[in-house]
Amino acid sequence: MFEFLNAAATAELPWYSTILSNPFTMIILAFAIMYFFMIRPQRKRQKEIENFRNSLQVGQEVVTSGGLYGKIKQVEDNIVNVEIAHNVVIRVDKSAVYANPSAANQQ
Repeated sequence: MFEFLNAAATAELPWYSTILSNPFTMIILAFAIMYFFMIRPQRKRQKEIENFRNSLQVGQEVVTSGGLYGKIKQVEDNIVNVEIAHNVVIRVDKSAVYANPSAANQQ
């Protein structure tokens, strides 16, 4: 009477069923999905921002982290002098410069 249950229990499972039933495999799979959907794109974005900051040039229009729009007057090692109004120049850390407003409007 219980022969069908015994046959079902001893039946060979497909390879993917045995792999996915392992909890360690599921944890590794979850980390892989997180890496490709969260960590990798964030690193790519950080690299783009770093390349932008290293390519800052005099006369380029920028936006600071505080939302100030201006034009670069001088670039030093880690400091950028930005003119935000006529004869009003502020010193800003290079890490506070986020975007080129004309390039952001084109996207």
